[in-house]
Amino acid sequence: MTSTTRSPEEAAAHRRDVLLPLTGLLMALFVGVLSSTIVSNALPRILGDLGGTQAEYTWVVSASLLAMTASTPIWGKLADLYSKKLLVQCAIGVFLVGSLLCGLAVSTSQLIGFRVLQGLGMGGLQALTQVVIAAIITPRERGRYMGYLSGIMSLAVVGGPLLGGIIVDSPLGWRWCFFVGVPLAAISLVVLQRTLNVATDRRDDVTIDYLGALLIAAGVSALLLWTSLAGKQFGWGSPTSFGLIAAGAGLLGLAVLVEHRAKDPVVPPFLFRDRTFVLATVASLFVGVAMFGSTIFLSQYFQLARGATATEAGVLTLPMIVGMFLASTVAGQLITRYGRWKRHLVTGGVALVAGLALGAAVISSTVPYWQVAVAMLLVGTGVGMTQQNLVLAVQNTVALRDMGAASSTVTFFRSLGGSAGVAGLGALLASVVSTRTASGLAAAGVDGGGATRGGQVPDLARLPEPVRSIVMDAYGHGIADIFLIAAPLAVLALVAILFLRERPLRDTLDVEPAAPDTDPAGPAPSRTAAGAVLHGVVRADGAPAAGAVLTVLDRDGTELGRTRADDGGRYRICVATGTVSTVYRWEGRPAARRVTVPLEGMRLDVDLEPLPGPDRPEIVSVRPPARADTGACRA
Repeated sequence: MTSTTRSPEEAAAHRRDVLLPLTGLLMALFVGVLSSTIVSNALPRILGDLGGTQAEYTWVVSASLLAMTASTPIWGKLADLYSKKLLVQCAIGVFLVGSLLCGLAVSTSQLIGFRVLQGLGMGGLQALTQVVIAAIITPRERGRYMGYLSGIMSLAVVGGPLLGGIIVDSPLGWRWCFFVGVPLAAISLVVLQRTLNVATDRRDDVTIDYLGALLIAAGVSALLLWTSLAGKQFGWGSPTSFGLIAAGAGLLGLAVLVEHRAKDPVVPPFLFRDRTFVLATVASLFVGVAMFGSTIFLSQYFQLARGATATEAGVLTLPMIVGMFLASTVAGQLITRYGRWKRHLVTGGVALVAGLALGAAVISSTVPYWQVAVAMLLVGTGVGMTQQNLVLAVQNTVALRDMGAASSTVTFFRSLGGSAGVAGLGALLASVVSTRTASGLAAAGVDGGGATRGGQVPDLARLPEPVRSIVMDAYGHGIADIFLIAAPLAVLALVAILFLRERPLRDTLDVEPAAPDTDPAGPAPSRTAAGAVLHGVVRADGAPAAGAVLTVLDRDGTELGRTRADDGGRYRICVATGTVSTVYRWEGRPAARRVTVPLEGMRLDVDLEPLPGPDRPEIVSVRPPARADTGACRA
């Protein structure tokens, strides 16, 4: 599908065809993301009712993030193999059941278990929304809609605590924090059933890499268990810590071996040969830490360090909501208009670093609110401009058939960063609060009255004044330390963004045929009087053969033209119509084809044979592919 100039009526119909299913997708995604943040302001009340501890506070949040993280790449790979529409509906169904059970929980252990089920549905919603959007909207147009997507996620991430605070302080009670999303999720099911139509690439040889999926989930879970429990239930340098680290690293190492040999790997290894994919994945990992790790504890800061109510805590986070929503929306519109995305990622990375650094410097229990508001505004702006546009940068470089795996892998690493951030920074907060509270009480010579016994989240209203001030001061310093740790991680995200190589956004859904100003492989073949376009993809071992050299010869062996494939293995060359010979060469692997090129041009994909053992590979330097003079090939 190529981009064409549409009449006003066609443009309006196209927007309607996109916006109707997109409404259902965004509604489901909003509810999914909301479920991970709406409980943050409610957790002190929830754990107070259920008798939970600070460690369980972290687990109620991280359990759903852990399940979401581990399941995201699996959902994405399934989307490349099966009906995207059916998978979205299944994810919504799983989330609905999990939400209902969370609202009915009668103990913290039950709540944590049901949050895992809820997280499985959330993983599907996050991964599949990206994939479906990529299947119905071209990258150039996608910038605008990614802005809407990022705005919705930002609103859910930071607006959730506000809604949670209102619900907790109302007669409804905290259980409605889980029930409130059920009607919206049900409505989204109906909307998607009526409006979403996505083509499925039917394949007879579908295989699912169950072993790879299991190893990835188990390895990630082991590492997240370590970051969640170390320092509380066992020491950072204890045998248990080393055991979990070794188990996580070993399982992920086995997953890499399995993925290299699997027919349909959950995370295709060839994706990691692409520079844009690797750098965007690294940046997403650290943006995830900043997005979840630093923002999820703001409600505790306002309630436990500044004495605000749950509703007030939600209102006080509005600067972050405004920053996220405006930045994502404006950046999305500008990306669609100009087709450039890197400048917005860089701006967002700088804002994120500045906001976290400012928060680390100023946050305390007594600092003027406006200083905290400026830090939150900067963090919100940074997250809004980076989180979805990193996915967009990756989607612009991969074929539609790999869109699910690529999109979900980037989302997976962002969720992994968020899960590790919530777990690790939550452990840091618990440690700082415990240490500073104990030292403060000892210095003041007062009895804490069991306020911090067992690591429980304190109820400030029940604490005597001297103890109350000490606890508030401890939480203020703890949140500042969280921002201090998150800031250098945001610097790493910014460095990865700076090294991204910008490729103008395509005007096509798939990488072939591509637009002339966005893809070195050139535009779609078009009917001409003087020649035709020969285009396609060169692959080796199932992966793109970047830099492969194509030479076109006539019947007498005279060279008619030569070009070089781009990073995705795509090539395009203008040739005379008629019978020609094509010779491909990549790292010593040759291939030759004799074809008859019709007037309208043709596509020719080539899979290079494995290199014979005794041969030495020819070194081919990878550089921007040479462009043929395509003037005669244009209509």
